[in-house]
Amino acid sequence: MNNIFADEIIIGVGTIIEPTAIIRGLNGNAKKIVIGDYCYIGSNVQIICDEFSIGDYSKIQHDCNIHGYKPCKIGHNLWMGQFSIIDSIGGCTIGNNCGIGAHSQLWSHIKYGDTLEGCRFLSEGKLNIGNDVWFVGHCIVSPITAKDKSMALVGSVITKDMEENTIYSGTPAKAISDKIGPQFNSISLEEKYEKMQSYLNQSGLEDSSIKIVKSKTEIQNDEYSYFVIEDRAYTKKNNIDEHKFMKFLLPEKAKFIPY
Repeated sequence: MNNIFADEIIIGVGTIIEPTAIIRGLNGNAKKIVIGDYCYIGSNVQIICDEFSIGDYSKIQHDCNIHGYKPCKIGHNLWMGQFSIIDSIGGCTIGNNCGIGAHSQLWSHIKYGDTLEGCRFLSEGKLNIGNDVWFVGHCIVSPITAKDKSMALVGSVITKDMEENTIYSGTPAKAISDKIGPQFNSISLEEKYEKMQSYLNQSGLEDSSIKIVKSKTEIQNDEYSYFVIEDRAYTKKNNIDEHKFMKFLLPEKAKFIPY
C-alpha cells in the first residue's frame, strides 16, 4: 500500500484501508503498525503514531484523527464514528468492544499556553479505556481511566475517572446510574446461550461450522469455530462462516474476541 509508511507493517486478512487514509509516524516512518483482520479504515483518516495497533473487526470511519508521541493500543471490535479524535501524546490504551461516537475527542494532554509568560497548564497523562466502554457521541474526554462497561451519554465532558458499569452525563459529567440504571444488566449464562442460539438460527448458519457452547470444556472438534459464552471468546478459524457470523453479530447483537 502506498499510504502506509512504517518500518514494520502487519495487516490482517479482509481489512480495507481507503486510499485517502494516511498512516505514518510523527516524523516519517512509524516504527510498527498492526491492524487486525476484517478492519475498516475510512476516507481521509489520519493515523500519525510511531506505534499503533488495533484488533479485529474494528472500524474507523471517515475523517478521524489518531495521533501522539506514545503508543496507541486498541483492542478488538472498536467502533470510531466520523470526525472523532484520539490523542496519544500521553499514551492511550483502549480495550475490546469499545464505541466512540461521532465527533468525540479523547485527549491525553493539555498543551499550548506560553509557559515563559507563566501559563500554568502544561501536562500529559495516560488515557486508559477499559472493555465495553461507550462514548455515545460528541463526547470530550480528559486523560482519565474509564473502567469496564462505563458509558458517557451524548455531549458529555468527562474530567474524572469513570466507574465500572456506570453511566455519566453532563458538563462536567456526573454519574446518573442511580437514576437511570447501569449500561449492562446481569444476564444468566443460560439466557445468553439461548439468545446466541437464536442469533445463529437467524443468521442462516445453524448447519455450518459454527458451534455455540457455554464453556470452553465443551470444545471437541478443532474444525469448528466455537463461540464460548462463559468466556465471551471464540476459537478463531478465519473461515467464511465465521466471518459471516461475526458480521451478523456486530455491532449491537454480541461482541466476541478471539482466544
